[in-house]
Amino acid sequence: MNNRSRPGLREALLVGLSLSIGWGIRGNFGHEYGAMIPGALAGMAVALLSGRSDWQRRIVFFAFFGALGWSFGGSMSYGHVIGYTHSGHSISVLYGFACLFVIGFLWAALGGAGTALPAVLTRERLTALFAPIGAVFLAWLLQDIVVSAFFNVDSDLRQESPLYWYDADWLAALGAIAAVLALAAARRGFDDATSLALHLVVGWWIGFLVLVNLLGLRMTPPRGDNWAGCVGMVVGLFVYCRRHGLAGVANASLVSGFVGGFGFASAQALKLLGIATDWHTNWHSVLEQSYGFINGIGIALALFWLARLTPKHIDEPPTRRWTEPCAVGFVMLGITYLNLSKNPDAWTTAKSVPDLLYGIRTATWFDIAYLTIGLGFIGLLIAHGRRPLDV
Repeated sequence: MNNRSRPGLREALLVGLSLSIGWGIRGNFGHEYGAMIPGALAGMAVALLSGRSDWQRRIVFFAFFGALGWSFGGSMSYGHVIGYTHSGHSISVLYGFACLFVIGFLWAALGGAGTALPAVLTRERLTALFAPIGAVFLAWLLQDIVVSAFFNVDSDLRQESPLYWYDADWLAALGAIAAVLALAAARRGFDDATSLALHLVVGWWIGFLVLVNLLGLRMTPPRGDNWAGCVGMVVGLFVYCRRHGLAGVANASLVSGFVGGFGFASAQALKLLGIATDWHTNWHSVLEQSYGFINGIGIALALFWLARLTPKHIDEPPTRRWTEPCAVGFVMLGITYLNLSKNPDAWTTAKSVPDLLYGIRTATWFDIAYLTIGLGFIGLLIAHGRRPLDV
């Protein structure tokens, strides 16, 4: 593969198909965990089809950061917005389509930025991001343990929780900023990596506090207002890119964002046209996979443009060699477990699997099986580090 490549229509369509399939799968799992699936698939498709050997060597980073970038949009509520477009009331329909554009833009802008990071950053700057990401993950794990132990409220009754605040992820944002500040304090200063994390999380707080709490702008009450936090994150991202000379990441974010905003609104319009034909099918699935396909086209446009402009990455010596197996483990084990672990409850609720097998809960059997798979996979990673496997 040449460093300077010109992937064309076929490659763009394949990236679109990759994200479309992932988006269809995401619909069965939902939220941030589900949104990681199309992000990882699209990131890998871009790396494989870019025609650049340096990008192909970074495929696991494209999967990792693509998954993280697309995950943030999974926090936004959009069910009521889609409902407005069905209302038949002109102003409500217009409002619904306008909000779909906003949500689609924010979702794809963050997803495009995450996917673009491995395309633009040097290995030193790219792998430096793993420390603050790990600190934030640890903070969120501790948060889940504490909340489950002391504030375990049924999701259908979450408005009764003392932690309820416009149904937003403020607690996760608080944990993230605490983790970043703690890491900076331990290092006695901020570097580019912790600065990026701080720009994103401070942006989230500014967006949420100003748009929702100060100005009283609520998109779909009583549903959550994480959209406002995502507005702040996108603004924080653009500020960071301007301060640190990352025009490529900012441009990729804008391209994918505008395509994503158009995609969400236009895919819903296609769904409404389909419903009007009286042909009975799963029109919501048509919406999701059409929207995913258009998002994938946006990612292809943004990243293939970068493939022509960015210089070749020389990743030797391999700084922070441990980041590759961490990224592989997260994509192959973390993303799949976080999503598939929701299945046992669905199985037992549908009575397709009994609640107990040999006196042990079905969910526990699932965890034991996944732990076994994980240990075997980690063993392969260790062996690969010593002597590369032919994969």
